[in-house]
Amino acid sequence: MAKKRQLKLGALLHGVGGGTSMWRHPDAQPDASVNFEIYKRWIQKAEEGKMDLIFIADGLYINEKSIPHFLNRFEPITILSALASVSKNIGLVGTLSTSYSEPFTVSRQFASLDMISGGRAGWNIVTSPLEGSALNYSKKEHPEHDKRYRIATEFLEVARGLWDSWEDDAFVRNKETGVFFDPEKMHTLNHEGEFFSVKGPLNIARSKQGQPVIFQAGSSEVGKNYASKEADAVFTGHETLADAKAFYQDVKTRAASFGRNPDDVLIFPGISPIIGSTPEEAERKYQEVASLVTIENALNYLGRFFEHHDFSQYPLDEPFPDLGDLGKNSFQSGTDKIKKDAKEKGLTLRQVALQSATPRGNFIGTAEQVADRIQEWYEEGGADGFMITAAVPKGLEEFVDQVVPILQERGIYRTEYESDTLRGNLGLAVPENRYARAKAAAGRS
Repeated sequence: MAKKRQLKLGALLHGVGGGTSMWRHPDAQPDASVNFEIYKRWIQKAEEGKMDLIFIADGLYINEKSIPHFLNRFEPITILSALASVSKNIGLVGTLSTSYSEPFTVSRQFASLDMISGGRAGWNIVTSPLEGSALNYSKKEHPEHDKRYRIATEFLEVARGLWDSWEDDAFVRNKETGVFFDPEKMHTLNHEGEFFSVKGPLNIARSKQGQPVIFQAGSSEVGKNYASKEADAVFTGHETLADAKAFYQDVKTRAASFGRNPDDVLIFPGISPIIGSTPEEAERKYQEVASLVTIENALNYLGRFFEHHDFSQYPLDEPFPDLGDLGKNSFQSGTDKIKKDAKEKGLTLRQVALQSATPRGNFIGTAEQVADRIQEWYEEGGADGFMITAAVPKGLEEFVDQVVPILQERGIYRTEYESDTLRGNLGLAVPENRYARAKAAAGRS
């Protein structure tokens, strides 16, 4: 019998916000990005709403034009480990770069988080789009786009191998016999590849969910192939249901071409709901936040996607400038879309900058209207779940208090957790240890 499909929800905990100016809002806490009590309150609110996961994003390079949240924020593994102690069921997902890290260290960090949390860890694999990241890691140059994905492929292969260093029952811990572990159930990886040489074994066992859940967010062609082949869940973003459905079908089809069950690759578009008692109140809330953004800040925000390009050198009210291949080696899919939309719609630089800095999503309205749109995208094949970002202060609280009960009443969203592991709540199988599987296969032959 096929498992019943159920809506999934996650929350992006983004401190003072993903834009340039929400910290200025009267209801905002301006030190939220480094305020543990606020993060604690947010994760407990998300868990009250029976959300599958919270997500901590990250980046490795800043300058004076970076948005406030990027300038001063927690490192993901650190804050997630702390949040594990004040939560019980909700998943803990963090970004960590494969371009500027070592597989052994990363595998150990996520395995530790997985053990600390009792099987709730997830890793959002990024390849680090910002070229400036190389300057913080003693590198002469930033790897080009496709090479970063080759690195990521081998990196994850090593991580998964290290996570299987110990079979699930390897640690005997028999005080009477003095046997702490079974040597036949410890395995050395001995990986030698194009980018990494890793002996192993990893010095921590598997958690009860086997391995951390893998998330990915690439939307370029190579990114979608990587996600379809390797990820358990995919973060994405779309302006329309038609775009969401096209992406959803594309990734699911690619997953099947790699021999995977498409149902094992969950698609999570990111949305930023703004909820009001009336549509007019919701619109007022949006305009209140948008009005805080200056054109100077909007230009700086736009510049980050194009390798921190200085857009102040161009006339604001003339057509968006021809940038050639600028952006190809950073946020490739995003910059391609910005340039394409600007050309097709005849947008000026001012229009592009303000749209980028103050995007007006489709999930603005009353709680019923937001729930209607979520249900429509979910039931029409545009999403398996959604990543909720607070577009206004108290946005997460309002979503949990007002929208979640409607989704529960409609029977498409849980009222209680099914599991205390991230895999269990997402409906994903526990990956079998490769060595135990090989032994079992040999025994059957």
